[in-house]
Amino acid sequence: MGKANSSVVSEFVLLGLSSSQELQLFFFVFFSTLYVVIVLGNLLIIITVTSDNSLRSPMYFLLGNLSFVDICQASFATPKMIAGFLSEHKTISFSGCIAQIFFIHLFTGGEMVLLVSMAYDRYVAICKPLHYVVIMNQRTCTVLVMISWTVGLIHTVSQLSFTVNLPFCGPNIVDSFFCDLPRVTKLACLDSYTIEILIVVNSGILSLSTFSLLVSSYIIIFVTVWFKSSATMAKAFSTLAAHITVVILFFGPCIFIYVWPFTIYPVDKVLAIFYTIFTPILNPIIYTLRNRDMKAAMRKIVTHYLRPKKISETPLAVRSSFY
Repeated sequence: MGKANSSVVSEFVLLGLSSSQELQLFFFVFFSTLYVVIVLGNLLIIITVTSDNSLRSPMYFLLGNLSFVDICQASFATPKMIAGFLSEHKTISFSGCIAQIFFIHLFTGGEMVLLVSMAYDRYVAICKPLHYVVIMNQRTCTVLVMISWTVGLIHTVSQLSFTVNLPFCGPNIVDSFFCDLPRVTKLACLDSYTIEILIVVNSGILSLSTFSLLVSSYIIIFVTVWFKSSATMAKAFSTLAAHITVVILFFGPCIFIYVWPFTIYPVDKVLAIFYTIFTPILNPIIYTLRNRDMKAAMRKIVTHYLRPKKISETPLAVRSSFY
């Protein structure tokens, strides 16, 4: 940290998504709406899963944890990006920039492993139904969640260990809406090629290994249901197609941006929106709104808290005060 503290650069300038003044108000309204939907939608999932006894199963336990990660992932940079649409000077401190890099790799790394855990849960449920209760017990689910956070933490600490001590002595303009690691590394006052390779290897191993595990599990599940009834196959194919869509939208941009030596493309910051904003809003839709049990439980909770209570349902002490 000594070198980092001796850097001349004390803050970075974030160019955001666009320099067009005409688009700033539109982006402000659009992304503010998306962010509110992400937070409320995922909070509703967490409340539903934790309060409804009929949803006490491994699948919903993992889903609740995914919703928590999605809220965190959407919150590490989105509020600052939204505030930046109303400001002419979009700056972030050096420590704030390092914090953004830390949290984005913590949450994305954790979500990758969590998605693999959810795919494993579906694999056991479909391919080994008689052993499902034994394999996917509470202890197993807790360990899977702990592994996802541990992998995310190891991933982000190793990424920061390559970059936090880089000297930044001149350029400080980041052409993105957050401190994207490839773009920040390019601003260092030395040849960062070796560090870029180390970062690419780190991100590549995590991204490609988890993506390969996901694809393999989906293939095994599809082959398993292929020999069952056509109705079962159609339902499984519909579910798998939806899950694969989320996986592609999440892993595609990550692999494109991080898996080879850093060549900066203008489209990179647009792709970053997919895994920071669009995926957290798609996960509730894909994993929840297509699930009848989840929709029924959500409807029950919303009705319980929003429906006006009838006189007969109010406590006796309250009713007596009416007369």
